[in-house]
Amino acid sequence: MKNKINSNNHQPTSRREFIKSSAAIGGLSILPGSITALANQNEMGNTMKISESKSIIGAYGPWANGLMENPPKLSLRNDRWKDTDSWRKEAMAKANDIISSPDIGDTPEVTIKKKYTYDGVEIEELSWQLPYGRKTEAILLKPIGAEGQLPAVLGLHDHGGLKYFGKRKITRTTDQMHPMMSDHQEEYYEGNAWANEIAKRGYVVLVHDAFAFASRRVFFKDMTEIKWGHCATTGMSDDNPEEIDNIKAYNTWAGEHEHIMAKSLFSSGTTWPGVFLAEDQIALNVLSERKDVDTENLGCAGLSGGGLRTVFLGGMDHRIKCAICVGLMSTWSDFILNKSYTHTWMTYASLLPKYLDFPEILGLRAPLPTMTLNNDQDGLFTLSEMKRADKILQEVFEIAGAQDHYKGGFYPGIHKFDAQMQRDAFNWFDKWLK
Repeated sequence: MKNKINSNNHQPTSRREFIKSSAAIGGLSILPGSITALANQNEMGNTMKISESKSIIGAYGPWANGLMENPPKLSLRNDRWKDTDSWRKEAMAKANDIISSPDIGDTPEVTIKKKYTYDGVEIEELSWQLPYGRKTEAILLKPIGAEGQLPAVLGLHDHGGLKYFGKRKITRTTDQMHPMMSDHQEEYYEGNAWANEIAKRGYVVLVHDAFAFASRRVFFKDMTEIKWGHCATTGMSDDNPEEIDNIKAYNTWAGEHEHIMAKSLFSSGTTWPGVFLAEDQIALNVLSERKDVDTENLGCAGLSGGGLRTVFLGGMDHRIKCAICVGLMSTWSDFILNKSYTHTWMTYASLLPKYLDFPEILGLRAPLPTMTLNNDQDGLFTLSEMKRADKILQEVFEIAGAQDHYKGGFYPGIHKFDAQMQRDAFNWFDKWLK
């Protein structure tokens, strides 16, 4: 078990203490009251199983799980459709309606703030202004001296309970990294900045701050005062933002604020996955409109919260020729009965389970090349349901006549995207994008 660094005295703390202090594990925030249980569970492995009599919502679990049709109404596993094109047209229309992505306009003007090189890659620091909120900041990487058009990957950063950070979680632009990002990359990526590593293999890679993270985070100075519970804004400040204690305080507050953001988005007629999708599609526009990018060979990938974004972007935007979802694949039944409490409010689009099981959102892209990578001791999910999700995707791609276009992998260990998983993912990109 790896150790984290305590900002007060720089002494190692256990993973369990880190989970408690950050209110997160493996890229997704945890709801209040579940932290200790999840810490214990992660050390013991997957202890909660789908049961006919017990669930995380008590005796209501079997009833709630039974509300879903199996397969759901718009699943390709039904026998309703004569061909995949007619299925996809109907399923995509319904998914778009439920996810309700807001219309945020065309590609904005992109500002290049700085250019430089580091460790084998050319780096551009970019920004663009959406119609709402503060500017989106992004990092673009490509091999030094690369000429012509290259395949490209949209790198989708994780959640990690670290909403102060975004693009820095999977990139490296200097030897002097913030210590929390050094720890984060060591913990979840085996010390690698995976966006840099795939760029070195001959790709243009864009990593942008997602909605409510880093440059797109909620700033205290923009908030009306909240006086109740852990979301209270009294005494909170945006001053000295890079200090570790301030970042920890912000991350704790931001985790507690998620239900407020989600309820406000629901009230406005959209969903958090819908906002993610809209902003990630803008980033995909930025990437694809570059002269050094081969628009016929675009990919996306991400761990955990980045895997969640891959599910929706890869499933809903078929400009993505190859999609790799890491550490975020299970079934709605797993969430209903076992694991909704381990996942952020960013995961859910109400009513979607009536029409598609969770893996089938990503399966909307069939027959386009798709990969899922999972860890068999990942405490965010139940292993049997991860395997069932994998089988669902296998069946979807088989029905679509593209069995060899889907690959699922299971690896030993807890929630991560380690060096071996990265190599397998990069090889999959090379197979389909080069």
